[in-house]
Amino acid sequence: SHQLRSLSKDLGLTILEQRGRGLVLTRVGQLLLERTQELFTRWEEIRGELAEADAGSPMRQRRLRLCGFSTAAATLLPPTAEKVNELFPDSQVTIIEAEPEECFELLVTEQADIAVVVATDPLPPRSDVRFEQNALVSDRLDLLVHSDHRLATRSAVSLSEAAEESWILDRPGSPYYRLVRTACAAAGFFPENAHQSREWETGAALVSAGLGVALIPRLARLPEGYDVARVPLRGDPVPSRKILTGVRSGSAGQPIIAAALEILHEVAASVAQRDV
Repeated sequence: SHQLRSLSKDLGLTILEQRGRGLVLTRVGQLLLERTQELFTRWEEIRGELAEADAGSPMRQRRLRLCGFSTAAATLLPPTAEKVNELFPDSQVTIIEAEPEECFELLVTEQADIAVVVATDPLPPRSDVRFEQNALVSDRLDLLVHSDHRLATRSAVSLSEAAEESWILDRPGSPYYRLVRTACAAAGFFPENAHQSREWETGAALVSAGLGVALIPRLARLPEGYDVARVPLRGDPVPSRKILTGVRSGSAGQPIIAAALEILHEVAASVAQRDV
């Protein structure tokens, strides 16, 4: 509040006004907020230009902070960090596991430089000028069944073939729960929620015990030792979740960030194409 009052005094304009028991931005304040984002974007671009100009400096240590949801943090970010370290031997790369909504908070507060998130509510809209969001990969969903299940040996199945099964889902209201419900609804049924699981390993253990079936993203890795089979799904479109990258507006041109984004796309494409 003190800083805003000082800024208002310096400009000779009213930025905040009393409304009831609170303060709200005036039209001048709203305009200032909108134009401030342009300054932030330009500053990120300048940082990229400075980094490019200083690329040959032997004393330059580059820092890159990657954040992402659990699957990305386990599958996509480690090989990305490894390759960035190879390209920039003097770099310091940090990986932060965080929920998608938290990832954007980390970007805003400059605690992260690149976020990898699942496209779901309540993320900022793609039109949010603070960020540049781009599609990374479409992560296909597989049906996870017991190895002795009637569908286990099929090369591919339609989701409707599992309509009568007991299902293992996440808790109601979670992004993954909504994803599965939406996919099943598109296939013409609503899954019977027999058990709830938040972790892939727990879900695999329940499937291995013959307690139901589940959907699992292609990017998700399962530990060995469970009597389960991943069966590819067919459909038009194939059920999948959309994964995005997010950076602060204007920062994508910074050399280490640009390189990391390119590597991320290569890693994601390679992992998404692997056989079940």
